[in-house]
Amino acid sequence: MRERGMAQARRGAWPLATGAMLVLALGMWTGSVEAAAADEYSTESAKASDSLLIDAAHAGKRLVVVGDRGHILFSDDQGKTWTQARVPTRQLLTAVFFLDDKRGWAVGHDAQILASTDGGATWSKQFEDLSREAPLLDVKFLDAQHGFAVGAYGALLETTDGGQHWQDVAERLDNPDQLHLNGIAAIKDAGLFIVGEQGSMFRSSDNGQSWTTVQGPYEGSLFGVIGTAQAQTLLAYGLRGNLYRSTDFGDSWQQIDLKAARGPLEFGLASATLLDDGSLVLVGNGGSVLRSHDDGQSFTVYNRADRIALAGVSGLADGGLLLVGQGGLYLANGEGAEEVRP
Repeated sequence: MRERGMAQARRGAWPLATGAMLVLALGMWTGSVEAAAADEYSTESAKASDSLLIDAAHAGKRLVVVGDRGHILFSDDQGKTWTQARVPTRQLLTAVFFLDDKRGWAVGHDAQILASTDGGATWSKQFEDLSREAPLLDVKFLDAQHGFAVGAYGALLETTDGGQHWQDVAERLDNPDQLHLNGIAAIKDAGLFIVGEQGSMFRSSDNGQSWTTVQGPYEGSLFGVIGTAQAQTLLAYGLRGNLYRSTDFGDSWQQIDLKAARGPLEFGLASATLLDDGSLVLVGNGGSVLRSHDDGQSFTVYNRADRIALAGVSGLADGGLLLVGQGGLYLANGEGAEEVRP
């Protein structure tokens, strides 16, 4: 493993190999790096749907998931069957975002950015920077031309031409310690918001041209951020079940108490999604599936019997959930239960 990554791991600052998963060993990252040297394209495998998967997104009605060894899979029947895409990397992919039913981007290790113009069926490599020796961890586009990617060691990249060119704009953030940036989200009627290591928070009201540092409520790592259906309202989440809600674009925060069957939830939270009906779903370690029907003011907590580490979630047309994480894909009901293996 590269020396700098090992140093970060030893001091406990590395946001996991994926920036979203909260328990998987750094050895998974090492395996991905070594595999990348063997072949440029992801290896087709009948077991890809059972391998480590990190994130899920909708490309219109299509479902797309990404994960270890460059695996990208898509489904046109709500997760019943899956097709593996041809992908020009064998690196671990950490996040995927689709602007519409055709145009999407995925990011991962070696600061790679991949793009698709056909709903995730095929991918091309837009950007790579081996010298960074660290992954990108999240990606967000405001429109077909303007997008951002964030990642380890304070990485902030911007494109204004749909990804044909990416520019390092990390100097726009007041981040002298190069804290890892784990998540970026667009907040309704407010702007962009970034969260990361040591509770770091940054916001922009001008589409990312300038950023201000936000004094957050928590000094531990935050693994993600999501805007709700309400204006200026967002949730930031991270280690040991820490979840915070703001209704004023980060000026003030309320901690959300999470009660599991046996007491307060203490599992790390890895990912979130806003469903079409306005409800929110968060997932994380210990098979944790959290759902809110009141704009994030309160959540029901369900811990799956398998206690599988979950890294991503997306909604299904029938009201169920697609869960991804350690062990691959899982179809579940709206609360996260009733597992069905695709």
